[in-house]
Amino acid sequence: MLKWKRSDITLFQSELYETNSLVIESAEHVLVVDPCWLPREVEEIRQYVSGILGGKRLLLLFTHSDFDHIIGYGAFPEAEIIASRGFADKSLEARETILEEIRIFDDDYYLTRPYEIAYPVVDHIMEQDGQEMIFGELRLTGYMAPGHTNDGLFTVIDLPGVVIAGDYLSDVEFPYIYDSSTAYEATLDKVGQIIAQHPIPLLIPGHGEAAESLLEIECRRAAGLGYIRSLRAAVAAGDRAAADQLITGCAFPRNMRKFHRSNQELMQQELLYGANETAGFV
Repeated sequence: MLKWKRSDITLFQSELYETNSLVIESAEHVLVVDPCWLPREVEEIRQYVSGILGGKRLLLLFTHSDFDHIIGYGAFPEAEIIASRGFADKSLEARETILEEIRIFDDDYYLTRPYEIAYPVVDHIMEQDGQEMIFGELRLTGYMAPGHTNDGLFTVIDLPGVVIAGDYLSDVEFPYIYDSSTAYEATLDKVGQIIAQHPIPLLIPGHGEAAESLLEIECRRAAGLGYIRSLRAAVAAGDRAAADQLITGCAFPRNMRKFHRSNQELMQQELLYGANETAGFV
C-alpha cells in the first residue's frame, strides 16, 4: 500500500515483511523498483504508474533476484529492465528455483495473478562499481552488493536523491546472509565509500523504514557489521548462548530465529570449508 509520497519519490510498502517498492518519476521516465508482494498490492502500484506514465518511458529496477522482489515483474510487460550482471546471468536452474518459490507461495495462500510468472529479462546490465546509466534526467550509479545474495545491487540516484539498498541496512532485519558472510561484510564496508561519494541522506532498504540521515545510515551499517563479526566469533567458539544473545529483543522473534539459525549454519560451513567454497550454495 502507498506509504508516502515526497516530490518525485513514492514509497509503497507491503503488509508482508514490510517489503518496499519505489516509484520515481522524472520528466521523461518512470522508474519502478521491486514491485511486490500480493496481487492487490502489485495492482495498486501498476495503477499508480499507469496514472503518471503518459508517454513516458517505463523502467523497472531489480535490486536482487529473491522471489519476493521479482514477483511483480509480469505486471509491467512494457518496462525496460535494469539489474546486475549476476542477476542477468542467473542459470536456468536457479531461475526455475526462484519461479517455483513464487508458485509455492501463491499456492500456499490460494493467490492468483493476472499476469505471467516469469524471470525478468534484463535490458540494461550493471556490472561494475560506479557504472552510470543515464535516462534523461535520471542518472543511476550502480555498485555491486553481494553477500545477501550473489547478485545484489546498490543504486544511487542523485536526483531526486535516494540510495536504493535492496536487502541491506534494514531497521527491522539483522543481516540475512544467503551468499557469503565475508562478501556481506565487504558490501557494508563499501557503503561508507558510497555515502562519502554520494552524501544522500535518504536510503530505502528492501524491508522496513527508510533511513533519513547519514548518521542513521552509518548506525545501521555499524550494527550489521557488529552482528556478522560477533556471530562469526560465537560460531568459531561454539558458543550457542552468545550467538543467540545477538538477537535478543529483535522484532518478530519466532520468524527471525529461523534466519539467525540459517546464518549460523552458513558460517559453520564457511569456517569448515572457506567462504569462497560455500558462497552461493546455502
